[in-house]
Amino acid sequence: MLRAEDNKFLTESGSGTGMGELLRRFWLPVLLSAELPEADGTPKKIVVMGEELLAFRDTRGVVGVIDQYCPHRGANLWLGRNEECGIRCVYHGWKFDTDGRCVDMPTSYPDLNAKDLIRIKSYPVREWGDMIWAYMGPADQVPELPDLEMALVPPSHRYVTKKWQDCNWVQALEGSIDTAHFTFAHLSFEKEENEILDIKKHFVNPLTRVATDHMRWIAEDPRPVIKINPHEAGLTVAGGRMTGSDNIYWRIAQFLMPVHAYAPSSMPGENIFGQSFVPVTDTNCWIYTYAWNPERPLTQAERDGYDRGNGVMAVVDENYVPLRNKSNDYLIDRKLQKTSSYTGIKGVSEQDAAVQDSQGPIADRTREHLGPTDLGIMHFRKLVMDAARAVQKGEAPPHLKHQDRYAVRSGACVTSKAKDLTAVMIERFGDAAGFVGGPGRNAAAE
Repeated sequence: MLRAEDNKFLTESGSGTGMGELLRRFWLPVLLSAELPEADGTPKKIVVMGEELLAFRDTRGVVGVIDQYCPHRGANLWLGRNEECGIRCVYHGWKFDTDGRCVDMPTSYPDLNAKDLIRIKSYPVREWGDMIWAYMGPADQVPELPDLEMALVPPSHRYVTKKWQDCNWVQALEGSIDTAHFTFAHLSFEKEENEILDIKKHFVNPLTRVATDHMRWIAEDPRPVIKINPHEAGLTVAGGRMTGSDNIYWRIAQFLMPVHAYAPSSMPGENIFGQSFVPVTDTNCWIYTYAWNPERPLTQAERDGYDRGNGVMAVVDENYVPLRNKSNDYLIDRKLQKTSSYTGIKGVSEQDAAVQDSQGPIADRTREHLGPTDLGIMHFRKLVMDAARAVQKGEAPPHLKHQDRYAVRSGACVTSKAKDLTAVMIERFGDAAGFVGGPGRNAAAE
């Protein structure tokens, strides 16, 4: 468990807070590219870590992320006209470009050059992996973008979306690196209503097309041995389950500083799933969710399946709010809960959201009783809290020097129980951290 002051430190993301300042040292996704589909199109109001911002794509196709309010009289610039490389306020016509510079001030005398003295808050922006990223930290410390493999592969090889979630970003992320909860939260079974429940006989895997044996091992061993390998970009979090022989079934997740996590289920050749958890306020977040295959384009059938909620994707409306959410109790089906599913909720993403939201808007970690399968959670908390405290002392997070080492993979495998995690990683990925390099940044533009 955590002390109350530590829980507060871990979960607050506003400007000036320890964790908020850590997050601001990294590039964070703030929109999907698809949300700003055209030059001079409709701007988008966004809130990131409590800051009210405006995103727009200008005449050149360049995206800006600026203060949402005009500095003249405080009118909301979302009402403004997106024209000729800037947003023009509808109140008195002041106009701002993607860098926050005032480029026109019709209410002032031209000879005074008053517009040159006005600048509003703006943040550096990049488009990367079909997402719009912003850097909200010190202007003289802008790092490289992280070499996430999903952004390095051609667009045809990836699928990117997002979903809203009604809880603090930390508990959502912690759920993603908890490899033990699959046995109950996600494992499905089939039985007649009057049969004795035996989840070891009949399995339906809601996450990926995985062999029945893998589901059986998850069901028979709900206490995986958790192993942790720190690396230059974050943590490898692996859960090993006995197979009934001399082998161990490993499900290997990745956490990449400070907000990215990869699911552990993919076997060689299968699509890989990842998520990025970005605070809106301290009690809700956006989760950017993606699948990619480094070896081939995704099929239309796979894309259609993700639209319907396959993998770790949620079924969302036009505003990216899940159709099964807190307001409608995730459409929980109590009959389904007795016959097919522990949760009675359809969808891996929705099952995760239900249990994470149920912890409260901000989980009270002073009441926890952690056990051996929570080792990954403990390491995650120590890593991000130590890094945040170092930032408060003026030290830069060391991971910022290794954005080229973010090209790692997660996945599953079956190996001899005699091998330690390092040997397992090398056998599965060719590298102790799961690093696979990348085809280079130019491939993302293909």
